[in-house]
Amino acid sequence: MRNCLLGGMLSTAATLIAAEPTAAWWDEGHMQIAALAYDRLDPQTRLKADALVRLNPEYGNWVAGVPDSLKAQYAFVRAATWADDIKGGLPGYTNVGDKASNPNAARNVGYYDHLSHGYWHYKDLGFSTDGTPIEEPDPVNALSQIAAFREALKPSSGLPDDVRSYDLVWLIHLVGDVHQPLHATARFSSNLRHGDEGGNKVEVVRATGERMKLHAYWDSLFGGYSTPRGAILDGLIDPDTKLPEPDAVLAAESDPQKWLEESKALAIEFVYAEPVKSGTSPYMLDRAYETNARTTARKQAALAGARLANLITDALK
Repeated sequence: MRNCLLGGMLSTAATLIAAEPTAAWWDEGHMQIAALAYDRLDPQTRLKADALVRLNPEYGNWVAGVPDSLKAQYAFVRAATWADDIKGGLPGYTNVGDKASNPNAARNVGYYDHLSHGYWHYKDLGFSTDGTPIEEPDPVNALSQIAAFREALKPSSGLPDDVRSYDLVWLIHLVGDVHQPLHATARFSSNLRHGDEGGNKVEVVRATGERMKLHAYWDSLFGGYSTPRGAILDGLIDPDTKLPEPDAVLAAESDPQKWLEESKALAIEFVYAEPVKSGTSPYMLDRAYETNARTTARKQAALAGARLANLITDALK
């Protein structure tokens, strides 16, 4: 892993950006992925990405009180949660009438679009172990949007920079999303014939006694709400939480369809492992399950960061 940009400047950071509620890896996980990706960008690509991130309407809030030397890095890291912010209460955005089946569901008009597009965050590649029929995923989903935004981000697309900024900020988030196993699959069963919505209809009890949805459990594996500084420290510097070096061969994989297939396979192996596989709801998670979950999540986050950096580098070259 390359050296973190912060170096000795961390101690000089004064006022930090306040955390806001998010979902899908929660903000700590998404920002750790973004921090790793930013750390892997070459200087020329980083400058191009910085210029686009600055066009986000929230940029001023993201860098308020941050030293000039850290603003670009902090904004990129904070941008990782914007796609969740707009579906979680950021003023001016709505999900009213917003469906994946709508004719404008895949539109790419930049920040003029005030729909939250919650269905862009996942693609449910369903599976069943009891013969229950599997339903097709939504027609507009994380895979369709990653493919569209990656092409649109290229300078050759001819799109204006404000649209390309929108696309970049979405990509920073969506690449993280599809590496969360429950954003890539749903289990169909006799008692959930329309699927468990990526674990959102399944309850588990942690070894600590805390009861929560299975999806929320996996989202929470990097902790709760954070700041860019906290995520950078945790993901790149702190020896107890630093993300592992990703497998070089896997990191070089550039096909988002394969990313989703990998995540689905991990979900079947680790998310829906015992006791979730054949127990009774609410499923009582043991420490072996939780240890495997944390290990899997950290490997996926490291892969997501490396693949995001490769995607941005390729698109902006």
